[in-house]
Amino acid sequence: MGHTTAKVTLHGTLEDRSEQVELLVDTGSTYTWVSSSVLKRLGVEGKVKRKFITIDGRLLDRKVGEVVIEHMQEKATRLVVFADKGDAEVLGVDALEGLGLEVDPVARKLRKVEAFLAL
Repeated sequence: MGHTTAKVTLHGTLEDRSEQVELLVDTGSTYTWVSSSVLKRLGVEGKVKRKFITIDGRLLDRKVGEVVIEHMQEKATRLVVFADKGDAEVLGVDALEGLGLEVDPVARKLRKVEAFLAL
């Protein structure tokens, strides 16, 4: 099984600033984690701190802010975690759902979800 990555465009609070980043798609991560330096360049503010438990049981405190994430002509405002040096930068499941995307495990890329209403 290989890894899936995606190039996404992040739009911050500063109107004229956006940045394209390549993130590892991690369906085991609720939130998207992006380098603090990238988020600061985009004018994103970390307004609150939240606690996160890593896969190896460590407890981390990280700032959280909001950013507009764009991929495949879809945009969504989502929470993003300010990743410290050594933290993985990942596109989490919250962003995937907000953008209406899912992982194609065979092609190892993202695709648009076709949602069906069950009555």
